[in-house]
Amino acid sequence: MHDVYIIGIGMNRFGKYPGETVRTMAEKVIRQALDDAGLNKQDLQACFFSNTFWGMFNNQHSIRGQVIFRGMGIDRIPVTNVENACAGASTALHLAYTGVRAGMFDVAIAVGSEKLTNPDKTKSLSAYSSCMDVENFDRQIDLLMEYGKNLRISLPPGESAPGSGRSVFMDVYAMMARWHMSKYGTTQRQLAVIASKNHFHASLNPNAQYQNLMSVEEVLADSPVTFPLTRSMCAPVGDGAAAAIVCSESFLKKVGRSRAVKILASVLGQGADRDLDGEDIGERLAKAAYEMAGLGPGDIDLAELHDATAYGELHQCEAMGFCAPGEGGPYAETGATKLGGAKPINTSGGLEGRGHPIGASGLAQIHELVTQIRGEAGKRQVDGARIGLAENGGGSIGVEEAAMCIHILGKA
Repeated sequence: MHDVYIIGIGMNRFGKYPGETVRTMAEKVIRQALDDAGLNKQDLQACFFSNTFWGMFNNQHSIRGQVIFRGMGIDRIPVTNVENACAGASTALHLAYTGVRAGMFDVAIAVGSEKLTNPDKTKSLSAYSSCMDVENFDRQIDLLMEYGKNLRISLPPGESAPGSGRSVFMDVYAMMARWHMSKYGTTQRQLAVIASKNHFHASLNPNAQYQNLMSVEEVLADSPVTFPLTRSMCAPVGDGAAAAIVCSESFLKKVGRSRAVKILASVLGQGADRDLDGEDIGERLAKAAYEMAGLGPGDIDLAELHDATAYGELHQCEAMGFCAPGEGGPYAETGATKLGGAKPINTSGGLEGRGHPIGASGLAQIHELVTQIRGEAGKRQVDGARIGLAENGGGSIGVEEAAMCIHILGKA
């Protein structure tokens, strides 16, 4: 087995770009990653491309990556198209990593590009349901609603049906949050603390979609989405792309790049059938990632966690072992997860602040960790950042993510 390193990264600022396409954004970040690595396109030996909705919106199915790479003159090498819901980009990186680690090739690129904005907002929002089991969609919604009925949480009057004017995943997260509130006493204010912190981090990130500060009170007073979530606790709809180039140790020695970051662990898993009180996919994969890296939660200096809502961060803090089950809310209130705290989380602003173009989000997390470990994060730099963890979940089946990747990166 070969050690694997990240030697180049690229990313655009996530946002709403009516003049951009999946292809134009991908081309830009590919060039950025090549420039950052000091490589030419002829150096690439394999390509992995993540996208979720290009086919649904523009009918480009099947050969999405080939369309992009061949159009840039990157041809005659294998291209693998990756679709794994919100975990697509991290899955692309995992596949690039496994190929290099197995010795199949010495240098590969993982790219994620997604355009979610559409003149028809209903089309954008309804697309999210394709990341669930569509043949059993009504059954899953009924399951979530049944869980909700059994919780000792009073909902505000006028709570709308799942998916009404929003992504159905907001209802999934809201149900999970209400379960956590019922079991552990977690509060809506604690969720607001997490969201406010992420908006602060995003204000320091030039690549973030949202760059405005929001106090805890402003988060609580924001437009309700579905209880207990308000708008600023949720990831926005947007467009964006990100890329990372990985290589073997022998290739790294040949090109002599001093800013390389080592991949200490890369794991990919599928969700399992379980009830809400069982061990979830994040807990299972975190254990595997820590074992692979020879590390534990206490060794992680910072983390990028999948926070499509503030509850996502709270839950994953617990699942990654950063705090005990049920303590995610109080842990955030201590300031531990804010810049300057013991365990800074989502210094990029997370999905809530940086943005969440589905097929690119996992590589945006990697972009942040590499930038931090290199010591190049500017005003949001974590002091002494040497080891970072990225957790990226995708889709939903039953009561947990359909797919998840966890990467642990370290200073080379």
